[in-house]
Amino acid sequence: MEIACVHFYVENATAWRDWFVYYLGFTAVPSGMSSDHTCTEMVQSGAVCFFLSSPLSPTSPVTEFLRQHPPGVADIAFTVQDVEAAIAQAAAQGAIILEPIQQYIGYKCGKIAAWGGMTHTLIEKQEGRKWEVRDRPMFTAIDHIVLNVPIGELERAVAWYKNVLDLQPQQTFKIKTDRSGLYSQVLMSRNGSVQLPINEPASSNSQIQEFLDVNRGAGIQHLALRTSNLISAIAQLRSRGLSLLSVPQTYYSQLKKRPEFPLSPLELEAIAQQEILVDWQANTQNALLLQIFTQPIFGQPTFFFEFIERRFQAQGFGEGNFRALFEAIESEQVKRGTLQ
Repeated sequence: MEIACVHFYVENATAWRDWFVYYLGFTAVPSGMSSDHTCTEMVQSGAVCFFLSSPLSPTSPVTEFLRQHPPGVADIAFTVQDVEAAIAQAAAQGAIILEPIQQYIGYKCGKIAAWGGMTHTLIEKQEGRKWEVRDRPMFTAIDHIVLNVPIGELERAVAWYKNVLDLQPQQTFKIKTDRSGLYSQVLMSRNGSVQLPINEPASSNSQIQEFLDVNRGAGIQHLALRTSNLISAIAQLRSRGLSLLSVPQTYYSQLKKRPEFPLSPLELEAIAQQEILVDWQANTQNALLLQIFTQPIFGQPTFFFEFIERRFQAQGFGEGNFRALFEAIESEQVKRGTLQ
């Protein structure tokens, strides 16, 4: 199982196509999916494929989505080995089948209703079908996707993804600061290609609760794009004017106090200049995780991107940075007046 593509519903697909091309260095690709009621654009970076749809008439499904939610992720498509078996399992576990399996040139797919108004398209690629991956992209793959759910829904959401899509529970996290907190459960496909952390707020003023309030329900909070050289990538993104989450320089002085600090002074200076978070685990032989987060891209405190580099097969999600990240997002909440 792998992530095939992510479908965003937005107010102006063409403008957001240009945003991805200019700010994130994606390539615009003809989507072939526009209709009388919906404009659909496609952008690509390496194996990362995004569709962007906006309404052309009140009959567009995007119109109804945008009535209920701000712009964001409407569908996550997964490639599966056997789409008939995957749809049958989903139906047997009570999932609603929105679109029965249909055959197209080179693939077949069906669609199910998922958590919080989102949908999942399940795709089986067939022999000889090749989906082009463009050369030398800045971002090569989707590392993980994070779902936020309301208080009391975490266990049910985890059970749904386990039973319907056969994702397996991995580690759990509890993050608490002086102001707020969250609970998180990570799910993973059996082949390790799909990683889905699910968050639940642990307090009424949590950043997760703010997302849920503005999004008007559960939804995708962020998506992590993997790159092979995060320092260089972020320097380019900053030069294009992309807004990123600020990290206080005190973070880097504290970083050096952690056991087995792995960075040379020169590399630490470059990382601090770009305000990148760093994590590692003791006795992992150079395994290093670098990560950074954008400000919310749609103008409201909902969806944002994470950019991540994993050196020497570094695992995890930057657990050593969770508190620093949470406090950085809290400072943005204070600026918005949603956290005292």
